[in-house]
Amino acid sequence: MKKLPTPLDLKKVKVYPLAQRLSESALDEILIDPDSAPPRLPDALLQSVRECARNIASAHKRRASVMLLYGAHLIKNGGARIINRMLEFGWLTHLGTNGAGAIHDWEFSFLGRSTESVKANVATGTFGTWNETGRFTQLALLAGALREEGYGGSLGRFIMEDGVTLPTPDFLSGLVRSEPTHYLTPARAELLQAMLVHQLRGDRIEVPHPWKESSVLANAFRFGVPLTVHPGIGYDIIANHPMFNGAVIGRAADIDFRLFGAAVDNLDNGVVLSVGSAIMAPQVFEKSISCVNNIRLQASRGIVHGHSIYVVDIQDGGNWDWTKGEPPKENPAYYLRFCKSFSRMGGRMNYLQSDNVTFLHHLYHLLK
Repeated sequence: MKKLPTPLDLKKVKVYPLAQRLSESALDEILIDPDSAPPRLPDALLQSVRECARNIASAHKRRASVMLLYGAHLIKNGGARIINRMLEFGWLTHLGTNGAGAIHDWEFSFLGRSTESVKANVATGTFGTWNETGRFTQLALLAGALREEGYGGSLGRFIMEDGVTLPTPDFLSGLVRSEPTHYLTPARAELLQAMLVHQLRGDRIEVPHPWKESSVLANAFRFGVPLTVHPGIGYDIIANHPMFNGAVIGRAADIDFRLFGAAVDNLDNGVVLSVGSAIMAPQVFEKSISCVNNIRLQASRGIVHGHSIYVVDIQDGGNWDWTKGEPPKENPAYYLRFCKSFSRMGGRMNYLQSDNVTFLHHLYHLLK
């Protein structure tokens, strides 16, 4: 049998201070004031946003889930304050994003800047090799695992509390030895190894976040609204760091997938908003609702029903009326995953071709 090649040793990756990066977006230049007048929308599109607002109000009265699933561009395009205001008023019961959505949120809260040139930095081997982004995300997840917190909760707490307090290596080592079969032993061992290898002290580690008021992660934690993060191993720049540990990422994402499922289980007559998420939202949602329906049917409960789905993207949706179901396979629109998957999820799926921040800005004003 042919021997497999030796995996790349990520501990050899050289990282650089985040402040040295030429960041392309500044928080004070992109943030949208929620109370400002939103850009005009075509009448037909505005009517769909009005319907969405009415359905959210109805779901709120029924105590049903209102889930906002979003891609990183909603943060990069300045929508954070609008989301935070909607959290404050209690209009959203669950948030979900991908790994990039969490990374840009964290970088803005820590540095006030984010985004880099992929083309230029890949050529120099510096794309994603920013010390604080990888180090502090990993640190937040390592510490959060001891509290059984997922990705979003761990990072939201880390931002809100400006750092973390770690137990001593001796204390962790004692727990691992005395309770080898404890369900937290893998998390304790991962943190212990990281502390020894990367010289982390067992004490308070202060990490100021001067711009945390604009952080969606921090505000979701503050208001007690679950924000789940659904990453992929190798998808995000935090993999380009000597401290990267896929087991830690997977453990946090596991918890968040199950939290996502709890929101789906409360989705009867609720609302799903998929805003600028072409891959994560439809892929995670379809697996989650299948799990929920599976468990419900075992308990002789009906499947999730009565929910409304609003998919928002700037693409044209293949010029297909998605309220009529999915197109035939010979139609190019059939291959638009962000529409097709949601059209199969029961309820009523509506596709709104719109800029993501403009949609949310109008929705906020209508709800207000």
